[in-house]
Amino acid sequence: MPTSVELLQGTLDMLILKAIANDPQHGWAIAQRIQQVSNNVLQVGQGSLYPALHRLEYKGWIKAQWGASGNNRKARFYSLTAAGRKQLAAELDNWQRLAGAVNLVLQEI
Repeated sequence: MPTSVELLQGTLDMLILKAIANDPQHGWAIAQRIQQVSNNVLQVGQGSLYPALHRLEYKGWIKAQWGASGNNRKARFYSLTAAGRKQLAAELDNWQRLAGAVNLVLQEI
């Protein structure tokens, strides 16, 4: 199993937005999705996840609705708003530019 690494500052919001881009998810499912897709390298604790969800909701990038989880427990399901889709596109673009620039430096030095 790969060792987990700390998220770069500012990447959690982008990962959450991406995790709910296609389907609304509750908090635990968002954390699990990020962990599974990253092959257990990225682990998002509740102490980071829920403040980020509140921050994204406050900014109007996500909205929450109560629903039933897979085990029939009451949970808040988060989904992207139109502003959130726009923000995700901008953050993905910025991430691609940053990753490309870092790769250039690593290859040239």
